[in-house]
Amino acid sequence: MRWLLGGILWCAAATCWAEVELRVAVAANFAPTLQSLVPAFEQQSGVRVRISTGSTGGLFTQIVHGAPYDLFLAADARRPTLLEQRELIVADSRVTYAIGVLAFWTPGSTASEARLRQWDERLAVANPRTAPYGQAAQSVLARLQQLKPLHGKLVRGSNILQTFQFVQSGNVNGGLVAWAQLQRIKMDPAEYWLIPSHWYPALEQQAVVLKRSEHPKQAQALLAFLLAQQEQLSRSGYRQPDPLPAG
Repeated sequence: MRWLLGGILWCAAATCWAEVELRVAVAANFAPTLQSLVPAFEQQSGVRVRISTGSTGGLFTQIVHGAPYDLFLAADARRPTLLEQRELIVADSRVTYAIGVLAFWTPGSTASEARLRQWDERLAVANPRTAPYGQAAQSVLARLQQLKPLHGKLVRGSNILQTFQFVQSGNVNGGLVAWAQLQRIKMDPAEYWLIPSHWYPALEQQAVVLKRSEHPKQAQALLAFLLAQQEQLSRSGYRQPDPLPAG
């Protein structure tokens, strides 16, 4: 991407961008990881970063209606693509920053494929209308022919964070959540099962710099910084996207 190298060459003196505040809209699954990485970027660049979290669908709607974000970190590729088609992003800024992973989580007990296939209790999932992780969960349940048996037992969170909280609080005994959330709380691997990636559409998480941004260079710099943190993202529960083509 033409802007990528230029984006990481921010001013050596942090005071160069000290008056800049970036507004970043981030999908709920990625928010904790972003929050852990932002302090290093702020220290290096002098830029302040304000984070707004929500479902990808909800944030997309805000952006379409004029919300003044500089950078959008979605949990899918569809919404960033739609923004590109509407010419609402900086040219060539759409990029995959991570691949999400879906997990079946049953705190306090052993999770497995067999258990998910036979699950007959309430199950927490994200809303498929607004959350890509909800769409992934729906695909998994359809594959297992569990949508009809679990009708009336699905507890839908508005985003994957709320879904996670339903299970963590004990209100629901199991759920389909983001692996990154379980990595963050250092959950015992016996209590979750990573669902095979071919069971659901790829959770290709893409980012875009928004054309209405007043600070596109700084937004590009933050995005370039995140793309350089793939080792950290892998430890945080994400799979790495394919490398950018040379040139």
